[in-house]
Amino acid sequence: RKANRKRIRMSVEEDRRRKDEAVRATIMQKLIETGEKENLKEMLRSKLVECGWRDDLREHCKDVIRSKGLERITVDELVQIITPRGRDTVPDQIKADLLQRIRQFLQST
Repeated sequence: RKANRKRIRMSVEEDRRRKDEAVRATIMQKLIETGEKENLKEMLRSKLVECGWRDDLREHCKDVIRSKGLERITVDELVQIITPRGRDTVPDQIKADLLQRIRQFLQST
């Protein structure tokens, strides 16, 4: 009985994941088709430069390269090391602005 409940719960969760993924794919397709994805990327790029995020991340890259040694680190390793910090340090206001623009886009389509 417990195993059945667990199986049902897992099935419901898997179904929800599939639906979420389908919704994400549909949204992404609309963003691309309308050109809004490029607009959002440009807005994000500009705001990240404005607030100094890009320069901070560039400095972090240089620090990582210095500590590991240029000859002993690949681009893939560098990306793997800096990506979490890059994501974690995007200012909350920029994330909120981006989310708001996506919501407005979805409401207008």
